[in-house]
Amino acid sequence: MKGKLRFQVILVYPLILTWTYTGLEKIIRFEASRKAFHNQTFPPELAELLSYSVPPLEIMLALLLAYPATRWWGYLGSLLLFTVFITYVGLIWVGAFPRIPCNCAGIIESLGWGEHFFLNLLMIGISIVGLRSENSKIGTLR
Repeated sequence: MKGKLRFQVILVYPLILTWTYTGLEKIIRFEASRKAFHNQTFPPELAELLSYSVPPLEIMLALLLAYPATRWWGYLGSLLLFTVFITYVGLIWVGAFPRIPCNCAGIIESLGWGEHFFLNLLMIGISIVGLRSENSKIGTLR
């Protein structure tokens, strides 16, 4: 039991740290983050909506992951959001857009598109393993 608990803690921490870091970074540097959203290849109205909704969503995911009762939802939300991110990064990486925008937070900005893609892929993998782990816990409660 101790080993399984340790595995679950090791699994959830990278996601909690990632969402907390990126969410707080966007909130602390809100104007720079907002401008970066407006530098994206989507309409200004969507950029404005995302600049206000993504940071709280990232913080909310960190909070969902922090509590065992809501962890399944945190893993699911992480999987969904990282899937959106990796799709967008993949499109940028293959040159699908006329210019290369970035709205990454802090040190993540220093990654190349390939590194960014594989980091997101790793986080998707962690989210999937976390979901499966949570599903197995639910199965043992029945």
